[in-house]
Amino acid sequence: MNWYEKLNKYFPIEEMKSKEHMDMLLKEKGDIYYKDESPDHVLMFAEFDTFIFIDYVWVSTESRGKGTGHKIMEKLKQKGKPIILEVEPVDYDDTDTEKRLRFYQREGFNHAQSIGYNRRSLATNEETSMEILFWSPSDESEDVIYEKMKHLYENIHTYKDEQFYGKSYQPVDEVLTFDADRDSEDILKSLKKTEKV
Repeated sequence: MNWYEKLNKYFPIEEMKSKEHMDMLLKEKGDIYYKDESPDHVLMFAEFDTFIFIDYVWVSTESRGKGTGHKIMEKLKQKGKPIILEVEPVDYDDTDTEKRLRFYQREGFNHAQSIGYNRRSLATNEETSMEILFWSPSDESEDVIYEKMKHLYENIHTYKDEQFYGKSYQPVDEVLTFDADRDSEDILKSLKKTEKV
């Protein structure tokens, strides 16, 4: 299996970029969009001047629980920039979502509760809600993380989208919202509660 097949098998269709889109990002945005892979992992990420965005990370079933994911995160953390990523809300019918969140919780990530993220999938035409997690070496505020998310949405997610999907994603202000009083439970803290039960 090549790197794209590994990601495509693991991630839901509504979260996947097409292979053509990712190849184009690697080619035309090669100064900020990168692929890091080994037989045990695939990491797709964008590195901007002031932050890193993890687009996709996959670790082989055989390598899980052996520190591979931790090593990937450590390598990114050493760059000394905030790291941002999108995750699905916990789906208790899909144990992978909970395992994924527990992993990021152990790695010191925070849940950006003020940021709302709702995007219509061009593959399924369904609304997809995601949560934003971030790790910061300098305690960045959620409004700063929000501005960084907007930047990456416009520079990575929607890059030449019409060319690859025949239509465009919604504009950033329809997809991302910031509300300091947003009624959102901390998905990482709620994991701790369930662990103690």
